Amino acid sequence: MKKLSLILLLFVIAFLSSCKSGNDRGQLVGVSANKKFFPEKPFGMVLIPGGAFTMGKGDEDVAGSFSAPSRTVTVRPYYMDDTEITNSEYREFVFRVRDSILRTKLAILAEEADIGGGAPIEQNKGDISGISKYKFKEQDSTDNAYYKYMMDNYGSLGDINSPTEGRYLNWDVELVWNTNEFPDEYYAEAMDSLYIPMDEAMERKRRIDTKKLKYVYLAFDGVSAARNNASGKDFLKKVEVEIYPDTAVWVKDFNYSYNDPMHQDYFWHQAYNDYPVVGVTWNQAKAFCNFRSEKRNDFLAGKKKGTGREPSFRLPTEAEWEYAARGGLEYAKYPWGGPYTTTDRGCFLANFKPERGNYAADGALYTVEARSYNANDYGLYNMAGNVSEWTNTAYNPSSYYLGSTINPNVVDSDNQRKVIRGGSWKDVAYFLEVGTRDYEYGDSARSYIGFRTVQDYMGTKMTEKNK
Repeated sequence: MKKLSLILLLFVIAFLSSCKSGNDRGQLVGVSANKKFFPEKPFGMVLIPGGAFTMGKGDEDVAGSFSAPSRTVTVRPYYMDDTEITNSEYREFVFRVRDSILRTKLAILAEEADIGGGAPIEQNKGDISGISKYKFKEQDSTDNAYYKYMMDNYGSLGDINSPTEGRYLNWDVELVWNTNEFPDEYYAEAMDSLYIPMDEAMERKRRIDTKKLKYVYLAFDGVSAARNNASGKDFLKKVEVEIYPDTAVWVKDFNYSYNDPMHQDYFWHQAYNDYPVVGVTWNQAKAFCNFRSEKRNDFLAGKKKGTGREPSFRLPTEAEWEYAARGGLEYAKYPWGGPYTTTDRGCFLANFKPERGNYAADGALYTVEARSYNANDYGLYNMAGNVSEWTNTAYNPSSYYLGSTINPNVVDSDNQRKVIRGGSWKDVAYFLEVGTRDYEYGDSARSYIGFRTVQDYMGTKMTEKNK
């Protein structure tokens, strides 16, 4: 009886095991995912469904049609910011870079003071005090075996963004900005290195040296690597960008004009928090995209959600920008569809220069808040007027003739002319038209150029008419 029970038990165990690992009955069923994938719409973005549209200028614009002839192109689905990137959002980028630089200096100073022969750092009753609170974070091998392995075998995690050699900065301790509360002289030394020299301070106010706010990241040209069938490392380059916007553009763009208040207050004052950031070059906009991507993916990796990575944020291609601006309307002259820049009651539909010398006829002298006027049918604000927007496309007058009709884009690192779209607060109505092309040099910053970002959609999401 006992022998029969044992045989029965073994049979049940074998049966249950076969249900777990052999329920495909020997058929090819593929690798199943742990859980079903559901795309998550990024905060502040709207989904632009993929589809085909007529890109370019209408027949009535003979001059414009030379560089932008009408043609049918198709774009894949993607998410797009519903507004331009604002001062508040870009300041988060600036603050993160500033704090990273300061915490790195503090960590290195704390390490030197502790083991480099300097004066010992005070500790009271076992509590960490002074600059030692900002030392590099120690990782327990039981919590992070990979970290320990990489440090023991390679000396770093390959982090190029700072001289930390991949060691983790301590972000748990708050930074102190009040000089009366600096914990010790080491902290004062680290803070002093971030500011302009005393002899260059104006009005007895020391300001952070914005030229020291540099963001460093790796850029990979995957398209060129694939086309050349070459090693990826040959197309991987280190990019270092000064990320502080040029606030002086409000003065430099307009000779013999008094725009000092905008120069002094536009980027920093809270009154302009929700206004589009300007004075940002194409390279700075690209760096912001990398920062936003890394912030999101670091969060996902910490939460261990899915693969820990999402498609990167990036600048839209010229075709993506025009497709989104049209809002699903074919042959529309403006994002709102009609051929006029005012309603039947005479209300302006965008922020631009409606009359010669009269910038304020539309209710605004300079820029307006990013969420102003009515959104187009895709839910996007200010796709015409307010600020022109950087795209990821290099400007070539012949690109419409030579480019692909599926996800067209011209990428040319040697061409510094980058396409800008949408027109701005200082432009006439012609530049607000969805088909109008314009460009600016990528290393230029202007008081009338901003940007918004996009992110690729995972899967297929087509418009109703294309289903």
